[in-house]
Amino acid sequence: MEPGIVMGIVAAVIIFFIDLWLVANIFKSDKPQQTKLGWAAVIFLLPIIGWIIWAKFGPRGMAKGPTSPEHSKG
Repeated sequence: MEPGIVMGIVAAVIIFFIDLWLVANIFKSDKPQQTKLGWAAVIFLLPIIGWIIWAKFGPRGMAKGPTSPEHSKG
């Protein structure tokens, strides 16, 4: 296999896993479901450009974790 093809495959795999990580973070946010789906579409349809757009304009704030004293104990 030529080195250029191998590098292309490696780059595609890295981009795919970064996309998955970003989409997982998007779906953890407390934004409406349509917003999450829209951002996921942008990330997958425009991988690198979508990352930049999401970083600048994407959803902020993650869903809150448990707050009861029972769940806070380590």
